[in-house]
Amino acid sequence: MNSYDVIIIGGGPAGLNAAVVLGRCLRKVLLFDTGKGRNIQSHGLHNYLTRDGILPLEFRKLAQNEVKKYGVRTINDEIVYARHRAKNQFEVKDRKGNQYFARKLLIATGLRDNLPAVEGMSTFFGKSVFHCPYCDAWEVRNKKLGVYAKSKNGMPLSLSLRTWSNDITLFCDGRNYLKEQEKKLLHRLGIQVVTQKISCLEGKGTQLRRVVLTGNETKPCDALFFVNGYHQQADVLRMLGCEMSSKGVALTNRQQQTNIPGLYVAGDVAKDMHFVVVAAAEGAKAAVSINKELQQEKLF
Repeated sequence: MNSYDVIIIGGGPAGLNAAVVLGRCLRKVLLFDTGKGRNIQSHGLHNYLTRDGILPLEFRKLAQNEVKKYGVRTINDEIVYARHRAKNQFEVKDRKGNQYFARKLLIATGLRDNLPAVEGMSTFFGKSVFHCPYCDAWEVRNKKLGVYAKSKNGMPLSLSLRTWSNDITLFCDGRNYLKEQEKKLLHRLGIQVVTQKISCLEGKGTQLRRVVLTGNETKPCDALFFVNGYHQQADVLRMLGCEMSSKGVALTNRQQQTNIPGLYVAGDVAKDMHFVVVAAAEGAKAAVSINKELQQEKLF
């Protein structure tokens, strides 16, 4: 029987950091990793001391090597089924139908950004098209920055980007949702609003150069930040009946515990502060909580 103290679903910063902590606690740990991280296409991770600018794949390789030292087993597969069988037992199944059991379950599958359906968007994503100014705006400071916002209000992101550049254009891609007061504020701050539909993005290699509007009118743009929402990378939390917020992230207490006994969540899947360093910290916090719970159960 494939039975473990803890099963971790998700091999990003949260899951890997939790695996290190639990491995050092001599726990029998199994980690599932699909290799489909949210920022796998990024030109580098930022806001993480000693790891600033490191490529996501290099970061994962270093972390995976550390995890191996502590006897953590890793399976490169996706979990497609999970259920809480009874007190102190979870069951999960991978795509091949293999069953695994654990006393505790940690979900760290992260989120997936809703990439706008604009021609060229995927070509530049992670290199000159981004979703987080705190992660990527420093690299394009003082350049021509664009904000793509069709289904959501792009004003907050446009105002935020003024920290890094004075040349900002808000592209609404055929929508005209801004209130008159918002338009006046953006105009006063020198932020151009373009409501024409976007035909495509153009550039050289992975470097964006211009936004092409319908009618072949173009707007120069060195980097584009989009606000288009995100979704869960896995359906495991819903299968287990985990309570979710209106934004689609898991609700947890300060110890990363959910409403399901023995079920923990860490990383982007649980919070709105989507930093690698925050995800790793939440993974460590969840691991300590899990270990303490296992210690308590052994006493009674």
